[in-house]
Amino acid sequence: MAIVMASQSLVQWACCLVNAAIGCRIPSFIKGSLLRLGPGLFEVGAEPFYHLFDGQALMHKFDFSNGQVTYFRKFVKTDAYVRAMTEKRVVITEFGTCAYPDPCKNIFSRFFSYFKGVEVTDNCLVNVYPIGEDFYAVTETNYITKVNVETLETLKKVDLCDYVNINGVTAHPHIEKDGTVYNIGNCMGKGASLAYNIVRIPPKQKDKSDPIEKSKVVVQFPSAERFKPSYVHSFGMTENYFVFVETPIKIDLLKFLSAWSIRGSNYMDCFESDEEKGTWIHIARKHPGEYIDYKFRTAAMGLFHHINCYEDSGFIVVDLCAWKGFEFVYNYLWLANLRANWEEVKRNAMIAPQPEVRRYVLPLDPYREEQGKNLVSLPYTTATATMRTDGTIWLEPEVLFSGPRQAFEFPQINYKMNNGKNYTYAYALGLNHFIPDRICKLNVKTKETWVWQEPDSYPSEPLFVQNPDGVDEDDGIIMTIVVSPGAQRPTFCLILNAKDLSEVARAEVDIISPVTFHGMYKP
Repeated sequence: MAIVMASQSLVQWACCLVNAAIGCRIPSFIKGSLLRLGPGLFEVGAEPFYHLFDGQALMHKFDFSNGQVTYFRKFVKTDAYVRAMTEKRVVITEFGTCAYPDPCKNIFSRFFSYFKGVEVTDNCLVNVYPIGEDFYAVTETNYITKVNVETLETLKKVDLCDYVNINGVTAHPHIEKDGTVYNIGNCMGKGASLAYNIVRIPPKQKDKSDPIEKSKVVVQFPSAERFKPSYVHSFGMTENYFVFVETPIKIDLLKFLSAWSIRGSNYMDCFESDEEKGTWIHIARKHPGEYIDYKFRTAAMGLFHHINCYEDSGFIVVDLCAWKGFEFVYNYLWLANLRANWEEVKRNAMIAPQPEVRRYVLPLDPYREEQGKNLVSLPYTTATATMRTDGTIWLEPEVLFSGPRQAFEFPQINYKMNNGKNYTYAYALGLNHFIPDRICKLNVKTKETWVWQEPDSYPSEPLFVQNPDGVDEDDGIIMTIVVSPGAQRPTFCLILNAKDLSEVARAEVDIISPVTFHGMYKP
């Protein structure tokens, strides 16, 4: 597909500043920057990258000032990028692409280079978020990269392992109103077994010190398998609880540490999944950090993005973008699959896990009813929770949205107003057989939906920006970057009315942009 670019030609446009042509009037309260991260380079020299999550990180920015819009982008100068461009080959193994020793070295140098251990990538192509007064481009390893969001210059590589017990963290932290950052990642826990730590990074410090230096572990979740942690892409947080969904998609740690070093493997080689293992859902108190040993279980599913979680009348409501079954969806995001013709793309999607938006309800007092009875008494949901004889609480979800091969993904809410609280609206990128071709809005109470869509146009994750004078939850606008390969100006920032997804304005540039994953609006 044209939205997945794979060409050295992008390098010549890696650093560019262009004025956008504006259609209609930009809302007056939009005075800031839309920041986005995604892959921007899919081959180095004669060596290609193979997976969608391998492309080297490219940062995009639409600046809004006095009704004018400019577009700017730069590659993030990570070690993975700089070394690849210097040596004109893949130097550090990425998600689906293995780096091999330098062919110019002699046979003995090449042999011993296999035994240096795992060199973890710092290719921060997934998201960008603030810590204190600084901003970091991130992926899902232990490395985050400090960037200047005004100039898009790369400033510093930070290893979180220097501060907390963590092997890596997600690219989807939760950020409280005071700037406190919470995140999750796997770690070495008690008894030499794997576990998952919730990490807290405090807000901006009065003494101007780096908040990362004061990071600490708040609480630890156990792993269902000692040496096989689940793949974790996000987690949930209410006002008083953390929610962690442990899926059957596992990382084989022994394979990661041994097979990689000896024969050369990539991250994708180290995943496995098993339907019989099902899914565990864990909860912990925030203050103080305390794991609650309730054994919530449900059927096998894949999960990347939480929509929202909140507490209501002794229950935690958990809304997720789920994928049915146990197979890893990333198996269908190889570039060869995505670049195939449309009929081939659809054939691949037909055998892939099917998406749906689910609501689970977790009782905070699961022992108040006898075994076999539904513990959920909330009147507005059909989700159930049942205590079994083995002490597990079996969860069945309510489906909020489902369409054949139609995913409601990369979800967003009015985060400042409703994160961790009862809410009504969610916004998402609509995937048609894995191809992003629409922006969607969902009323999670009534299941009503709205859609924005144009022919041959491919949007990215929608970001909600609240109208400062607004009162309702959906008083604001939606911002997304859209690629329309056949248009005269093939990339544009689209602004939609969050009420009904009607178009408010667009700012077009005459440069094509590759796909972006996640980002933020910086006022």
